[in-house]
Amino acid sequence: MNIIQNIETKRLAVKLKPSAEKMVKRKHPWVFSESIVKQNTEGEAGDIVIVYDNKKNGFLACGLYDPYSPIRIKLIQFGKSAQINEDWFINKITLAFEKRKALLETDTNSYRLLFGENDNLPGFIADIYDSVLVIKLYSHIWLPYLNWIVKHLISITKCETVVLRLSRSLQTKGNLYGLKDGKVIYGKLENEVVIFKEHGVLFSANVIHGHKTGYFLDHRHNRKRVGELADDKTVLDVFSYAGGFSVHALKGGAKEVTSLDISKQALDMAKENAKLNTHTGKHIVIVADAFEGLQTLINEKKQFDIVVIDPPSFAKRESEILKGKNSYIRLAKLGAKLVVNRGILVLASCSSRVIAEDFFAISEESILSSGRTFEILEKTYHDIDHPIMFPEGAYLKCGYYTLD
Repeated sequence: MNIIQNIETKRLAVKLKPSAEKMVKRKHPWVFSESIVKQNTEGEAGDIVIVYDNKKNGFLACGLYDPYSPIRIKLIQFGKSAQINEDWFINKITLAFEKRKALLETDTNSYRLLFGENDNLPGFIADIYDSVLVIKLYSHIWLPYLNWIVKHLISITKCETVVLRLSRSLQTKGNLYGLKDGKVIYGKLENEVVIFKEHGVLFSANVIHGHKTGYFLDHRHNRKRVGELADDKTVLDVFSYAGGFSVHALKGGAKEVTSLDISKQALDMAKENAKLNTHTGKHIVIVADAFEGLQTLINEKKQFDIVVIDPPSFAKRESEILKGKNSYIRLAKLGAKLVVNRGILVLASCSSRVIAEDFFAISEESILSSGRTFEILEKTYHDIDHPIMFPEGAYLKCGYYTLD
């Protein structure tokens, strides 16, 4: 299978600062450019890098060289040397598929098969929507290996179509060898909007122009849980995007669901997704900034049986952590005012820089400071198709609180 022309790669040898060497021994997948103290030759995207121990010259790890990123080496093999060949990729893809098998036994045909660093393939995402595989690349390092990888992804998933998505930074640097964002690299795509199933609930993903790979698969378990809690309830879904929580709530028997988002386009998708499923509940949409929209609902003395607040990442950089925490405080306080007595407030975060312990502490202190008391119903983290192999990989956390 030739999706891309053959790209020659070479091998590099490097040694690192002691602090970076320590991180590699802990199997951390990132080596920053400033951590490299010795390198035998200049590297190009996708070159194989062997990291040697400073004291004994022994093998520590190997990775792929990325000249376009401050994370100069993305590590893929630790402790024990291996040939990075087609068999190595077959093994990694097979292991990843085995981890997800339990999910495929449910009424679900959408899942993340490759989750970057957490599946030893940094910057490589592979999501399945029914029979369409969407690959999202965040680094040039994968271009020399794309033919092997795609061949075996098709083989193991039996997907009929493969779409390639490229990150913005990838599109602005280096040679792409004729590849472009949204290119169908295998099979035919009848419609760029693909209908898929998540625990028996139908959704759609625009695999060519949609955000990321077309949809956010990571909250699957939480959407299902909200659906289970929603029977005969009123539900407010804040930062609803394409209506993930809203549609599960409607399908779960909610009598009224309000989807609130700043994007009219996203809310149009939410309405379309709701129509894909049979339900008897009323679906209301509000186009508004989340903070302003919540305050307006409070001023109108509105309350709901369940309030779900699932914002985008507030802290993508270290400099944004404090501001992000303050936003979580504001949201929790506003949300707490909108929940009926013995109702449920669901608070989620996808900011890896705000760790779970801090997020839950912030959420709980904010509920109390709003004048409400709470019982913890449950706390959830990553679904099985988003495994965590290193600290920065852990980003998703969600708390369910019954308020008095």
